[in-house]
Amino acid sequence: MNEAEMVIPYLFRCPISLDLFTDPVTLCTGQTYDRSSIEKWLAAGNLTCPVTMQKLHDLSIVPNHTLRHLIDQWLQIGNTLIDSDYFKIIDPDPSLAAVKHILEAHESTLETKLQTLEKILVLAQESPSRMSCLIQLGFLPLLLELVFGGQSQFHDNLQFVEQALVCVLKLLPFGNLQPLKILRNESKLARFLVLYDHGTMTMKTSLCHLVEAISTSSETKELCATLGQNHALLNRMVLLLHDNSEASQAGNRVVSALASLEANRESLVREGAIDGLITYILSAERRERSLAPMAMATLEVLLGLESAKEAVINHPNGVNALVKLVFRVSDHGGSESAVNALTIICHDSLRAREEAICAGVLTQLLLLLQSQCGGRTKTKARMLLKLLRTMWGEELRHV
Repeated sequence: MNEAEMVIPYLFRCPISLDLFTDPVTLCTGQTYDRSSIEKWLAAGNLTCPVTMQKLHDLSIVPNHTLRHLIDQWLQIGNTLIDSDYFKIIDPDPSLAAVKHILEAHESTLETKLQTLEKILVLAQESPSRMSCLIQLGFLPLLLELVFGGQSQFHDNLQFVEQALVCVLKLLPFGNLQPLKILRNESKLARFLVLYDHGTMTMKTSLCHLVEAISTSSETKELCATLGQNHALLNRMVLLLHDNSEASQAGNRVVSALASLEANRESLVREGAIDGLITYILSAERRERSLAPMAMATLEVLLGLESAKEAVINHPNGVNALVKLVFRVSDHGGSESAVNALTIICHDSLRAREEAICAGVLTQLLLLLQSQCGGRTKTKARMLLKLLRTMWGEELRHV
């Protein structure tokens, strides 16, 4: 096998040098480095793990014999031994370590840093496997600091910050989300709000996607709860539901994600999530019907709160919005959630039952029962009909 034909698997590369491991050793954090590289790092007075940035409580290094054996086997493919001390990555691009240095260096120009961020995005599209290398090299904490730290000389340049944030979103699927916990810091969260208020719609949407990622991961459950108690942040997320642009879809997704944590639900209702979701459902019906079911499911979840029930009943279009989603000719997305939501608010409210019947819920339910929807949805539809029959004639008793 020719040297130029070989591509080193990223697991066989030292995260510091990006070269093939010659003497892999492991730190107490579980991260593996080439002995010469990590010894230079420690000799320079660094007491943290280069990848995780965790403080090293134990400076001992342990030979990784298993990894060394795997590399030796890999080098012998085709019965050709290649001296790993001289084998280097054949790559016309600058090393990822150099890319990181450009982003960290204070002397790098804005144009150079923007080009570097663009390079990361290109890498994500052309070679997703390289993203794992970026994670190992600590790019995620670095990019998050560029976005929320305010220490970069270009932290006021929204184009630079927006590009860095897009890179963060590209990296998230390839690593753990622990670095996102920096947002528990008040100054970082304040920076989040400043960027949201002064950024472009792309910036707003990207920040929503970030909160969505935080809210849907078990790794960041505590951070999700912290965000859920920040009224300013919730208010901005909820207001997006009223937006007439595509950003409302990001608002729909992030409110749904935040509502998945029970501790956040009361705060969402206080910030007007019920009005926002109802507005979104009605506007989605006019624009893009496929967007309404998620909002309907979120509304159903929030109706576990008395305050949410009151908000729907007192909303001038609340009951009407639920009825509209009971039956849709093209599909049954949201039907079950709509039936469940109506059952919840009609159970103890005569006013809600009257409004539902005036809005045509009986016809909608009968059409749903004649459709190809699932058996569970039909069972729930029958239960709602039974609840409503006291407001209807004797004919409904035979349905």
